[in-house]
Amino acid sequence: MKSATPAPGPVDGGWWPRTRDLADELPTLLEAMTARLGRIDRVTYHLADWPVPDRRLPYDDGVVRLEGFRSQPSGSLTVIGWNRHRLTLRVVPPETAPGDARKALTDVAD
Repeated sequence: MKSATPAPGPVDGGWWPRTRDLADELPTLLEAMTARLGRIDRVTYHLADWPVPDRRLPYDDGVVRLEGFRSQPSGSLTVIGWNRHRLTLRVVPPETAPGDARKALTDVAD
């Protein structure tokens, strides 16, 4: 992640999930995002990047809406809090080699 101050550029950080199962991967990510956003309301993603998950994900004694859009830039995911603040992440594909993934995440943070 970039620093908590407003970040220049189109993304606030990066994420390297282990699989393409969005519902399985999101809880760990959402736990990390809660520190910056508070309670999470929804996650948006590019439709072609993930197999279609359920539209609702049980999380933190509530439900997070999962919304896929063709208009969302491919390779990105946006986490939106109840306060409407959002963080957009560059998603490094899970099949990326570890060295390449670390470089991509470092590039995003810089």
